[in-house]
Amino acid sequence: MSEENAQENRQESGPENGQTPAALDPNVPSTARVYDYLLGGKDNFASDRAAAEHLLSAQPTARDIAQANRRFLVRAVRLLAESGIRQFVDIGAGIPTSPNVHEIVREHQPDARIVYVDNDPVVLAHTRALRATTGVTALDGDLRRPDEMLGQLRESGVIDFSQPVGLLLISVMHFVRREEDPAAVIRAYTEPLAAGSHMVMSVATGGTLSDEEIAKAESAYAHASSALTLYRPADVAGWLEPYELLEPGLVSYYKWRAEEIEPGGLGAPLAAVARIS
Repeated sequence: MSEENAQENRQESGPENGQTPAALDPNVPSTARVYDYLLGGKDNFASDRAAAEHLLSAQPTARDIAQANRRFLVRAVRLLAESGIRQFVDIGAGIPTSPNVHEIVREHQPDARIVYVDNDPVVLAHTRALRATTGVTALDGDLRRPDEMLGQLRESGVIDFSQPVGLLLISVMHFVRREEDPAAVIRAYTEPLAAGSHMVMSVATGGTLSDEEIAKAESAYAHASSALTLYRPADVAGWLEPYELLEPGLVSYYKWRAEEIEPGGLGAPLAAVARIS
């Protein structure tokens, strides 16, 4: 069998570890596995690939945006690790993609504590497997239930809330619905954090897309594990009003401490790093 055919067979059977975790319905697209597909990963099912292709039909630059988002993550996490932060909580962590958060952080803080949080069974299988070799912690949790998530973090004893924490909300806030109040969700996570903590956030928005274009993009996630809501940039700026943003503030993924070429046809992928005082 050729390598190309072998790869196709692996993809049709789902994640490469050959396991189908309990409570996993491969017919329901997962936001984490759609993202994995956009990044060129192979831990996804046919339903995830179909949803991703639907998204690409509405937003042809979605794959480029996903890759730019990863580069932003690397820059921001490296900055925090270099500044001395030794605890990181990555909420909605997704399937590990190198360089992953623990790899970036431990280049500068070898004894750093890293917690990956997700509610996708495939993600959890991967991150729990990492624990044996890296000492990271994997927790099953939903971004939209901050009280439950914070309770788990305290119970685990991994995070010392009296010391600064790097809180990562990477490409997840567009999965919080309007009625769930994104600003309140963010506040719930930041209020318990010690002074000197930082929040790293990236979010896809509708930018100047028409309502029809936004509806088409959102429809790609209509049957996924979480619905997509493309907020306007002004909405995101409002969420961040209570916080002190590091330079250059709320900007495109491509422009946060970088000068990357930004492809046309984007909504408005935005990124920011906020200091918690």
